[in-house]
Amino acid sequence: MSSGIEYYEDRFRRVYLEHFEPLLAYALRRVAHPEDAADVVAETFLVAWRRRHDIPADDEARLWLYGVARRVLANHHRGGVRRQRLGERLREQIAVAVAADPGSEVPERLAVRAALAGLGELDREVLMLTVWEGLQPREVAAVLGVGPAVVRTRLSRARARLREMVGDDLGPPGHVLDVLTAATRKEQR
Repeated sequence: MSSGIEYYEDRFRRVYLEHFEPLLAYALRRVAHPEDAADVVAETFLVAWRRRHDIPADDEARLWLYGVARRVLANHHRGGVRRQRLGERLREQIAVAVAADPGSEVPERLAVRAALAGLGELDREVLMLTVWEGLQPREVAAVLGVGPAVVRTRLSRARARLREMVGDDLGPPGHVLDVLTAATRKEQR
């Protein structure tokens, strides 16, 4: 029995020695990177080792190995396409997930917080309920127990004073709303 095992092992060694270089050349011509060719040849000979009892005799062994290598290459290319698609999806997700450097928002946040502290309590609350909580003037009026006209007046005045204190050079129009909204959501989590 051991002579049968030795026969197949010896035969595999001969097939390997005889066909390694031609298979490597075959793979090199069909992949983009030499290391991929080495992987294809290694996988081909792994299949050959596992199926060493199935390796045909003589010149048929070379053709059989090319057939195995062809299927290994097909799997390699399919895997490459999957990896490429996965990479594209990950790049898209990262691009969406990665926001601007939070450190760049610090000066604006500090300026807005300082300006808010400079507003009167009712004006600050009207502004914060409107901007941070997203309430409409009639809803803010209900919360504060004042009329909607009072809220609209206070909101207009608070926005003007905030704009006066912060200025318009912090960013594009609406920067106060963006900074207020972004800062609050992160702080409340």
